[in-house]
Amino acid sequence: MNSHTYFVSYISFVFLLLYKAAGREPIDTTTGFVSQPLNQSSFDIQKPYDIALEQRYNFSNRVHKLWVLKSDKPHSRTSKTLPRTEIRFRGYDYSSGVWQFEAFGYVPHGTSGVVIMQVFGSNPPSATTTMLRVYDNNLYYYQNPIILSNLDDKWFRLNVIHDVDLNNVKVYVDRVLKYDGPGREGKSHYFKCGVYSQNDGSLCMESRWKDIKIYKKT
Repeated sequence: MNSHTYFVSYISFVFLLLYKAAGREPIDTTTGFVSQPLNQSSFDIQKPYDIALEQRYNFSNRVHKLWVLKSDKPHSRTSKTLPRTEIRFRGYDYSSGVWQFEAFGYVPHGTSGVVIMQVFGSNPPSATTTMLRVYDNNLYYYQNPIILSNLDDKWFRLNVIHDVDLNNVKVYVDRVLKYDGPGREGKSHYFKCGVYSQNDGSLCMESRWKDIKIYKKT
């Protein structure tokens, strides 16, 4: 090996190490986790209280399709929140340990100003530990940073890992780490996905989900 070839190989090796250190290499986030059983009772669909479920939710060919209109009512008569159609996963509320949400998500063109996934529960005044929001074809962790650009009209793999004891949240898109930071504490948590309108939401908001799984670290 001549000196030029050796130098190129060395530089490539260094860049590979930096690439891995930056968390940009796809990894299997479920190693060391155990998949939890999900059945029909696990899926609690929250939708505008004054309309039938089928007007805002459809499950076909393994795909959960959820949508909401900006003009819709909240999910209960007493709620002061904005309209939503979300899957709230029951049976897996947790207050300790390491938990993971995994699914393939899809956001159609035109959907904006909406939360599509939440880790619910935190210390007041916040109600959530994690919110993934869509604005103008980008997916954000709350309002910053962007964790996926050019989001519209394509499936992406989402993994959200919440370590309660360390108060840490990691978000992976297509198995690549996009966010690693503190949670917002709190005594009880659970996962949600779907559409939850924000103040600047589009007239119609929609997301689709398939192959949903919940994991707990052993």
